[in-house]
This record gives sequence, C-alpha cells and structure tokens, in this order.
Amino acid sequence: MKSPSLRIYAIAYLVFLYAPIILLPLFAFNDSKVVQFPLKGVTLEWFRQMAGDAQLGIAVKNSLIIALSSSILSTTLGIFAARASTRFRFPAKGALMGLIMLPMVLPEIIVAMSLLIVLLAIGVKLSLFTIILGHVLVCTPFATAILTSAFQSLDKSLEEAAYDLGETPLSTFRLIILPLVLPGIISAFLICFTISIDEFIVSNFLGSGEAILSVYIFGQFRFPAKVPSMLALGTILVLISICLLTIAEYFRRRGIAKTGGKDTGGFL
Repeated sequence: MKSPSLRIYAIAYLVFLYAPIILLPLFAFNDSKVVQFPLKGVTLEWFRQMAGDAQLGIAVKNSLIIALSSSILSTTLGIFAARASTRFRFPAKGALMGLIMLPMVLPEIIVAMSLLIVLLAIGVKLSLFTIILGHVLVCTPFATAILTSAFQSLDKSLEEAAYDLGETPLSTFRLIILPLVLPGIISAFLICFTISIDEFIVSNFLGSGEAILSVYIFGQFRFPAKVPSMLALGTILVLISICLLTIAEYFRRRGIAKTGGKDTGGFL
C-alpha cells in the first residue's frame, strides 16, 4: 500500500520541477511586457520580435556550428572509448574510464576555469574552436555512457562468427557491429547536441565575445523589454529539446531491442 505522504511528496516534487516549464509558454504568449499574473491576452508579438533579432540569428548560427562539431567529435570519441572498455582488457582500464567520465561529476565552473587557464597558458586564443573543445570535454562522458550500454548489449557470438567466415576486424566492425549499435550512436549524438546547445558556463568562460545562444539569452535578461522575446525563444528551445530527447530515447530503446539486450532505464 502506497503511503499518502510519499504520494504528496512525489506530486509536490513534480510541480516544483515542471511548473517553470509550464509557465514559460504562458508568459511567452501573454500580451504584456511584465511577467506577472493575471494574464492580459494572447499575442504573437514576442515571437515576431525574436524572429527579427539579427544578433539572435548570429548566436543561433554559431551555436549550431558548435553543437554539430562537438556532437560529432564527442560521439566519435565515445565510440572508441565504449568499444575499448567493452571489448579489450588493458592496464589501468578502470582508472582511464574513470578519467573519461570525470567531467560528469566535476562542477562545470571548475572544468571551465581549468580549461581557460590551460588554453591561455599555452597561447591559444579564445574562439568558437575553444568552445568546441570545452563542449567535447563535457559531452564525451555522456556519449561514452550511452554507447557503452549499446556495445555491452551486443552478442559476441555474431562477431566471432564473422571472424570464422573470414572477415577482418575492420570489416566486422563496419558490417556487423556498426549497424547494430547505430541506434545508440544516433542517441548519443542527439544527447550531445542537446547538451551543447544548452551549455552556458563553458561557453561563457571560453568564448571570445562572439554571440553564443546560451550566453546571448543570459545577457538579454538584463533588459526588461527583451524578457518577453527571450521567453518566446525559451519556449521554442524547450520544444526542440523535448523532441530531441524523445528521438534519442526511441533510438536507444530500438538499439537495445535490436541487440537483444535488457533495458535498465533511460532518459524518459
């Protein structure tokens, strides 16, 4: 029998967690520059202002470049790490995998500050490239975790059968392993893309003053007149994030079902 107090706690927790996300579109469509109740009416003016913001367009372009680049690199590194951890034995394997996963538990401000000091010490100028490096460091552990699960679900007998039939390790990976883990690769890519788009601390520390979406949004909240259009942008970003996470979870579950593995939990 479920405890009433536990049920109340669960409901209160969900309200606390999702109430801001529910309120975001309400104020985005509200016909008032002031974020307050009661709502005055419905308008699309803030979405029109957002669409006409040239600086926002530049920020979106830069963020897409960063997100696509860091997602591709993080997913590629995640494939190598996951493959090595699930297929091979080598000295200090646990320690090396721990180092790869370390950015997941370290405070991001510590990671950002450390990267900034190292890059400046070796004479690297801050740019979109340095932001990409920071995002790769942050995203790679997530890609590795997802892909490790995908590789662990593989039936090793399929790989051994391919070797018995004369396939090389490279052709076996390309023809047998890669198609089976492809849903996991897509899932890892989408998760890394979402994390990169939302990343603020690393982007703020390693940026060179160029417009980046997360940093741009933070800066615009200093101006009350810009708040409604930023709420409109936030509504769009929430919808995109939900769609990407849903697609990623679909491919994750599809990959587990394809390899005959057992689902131990996911994003949704």
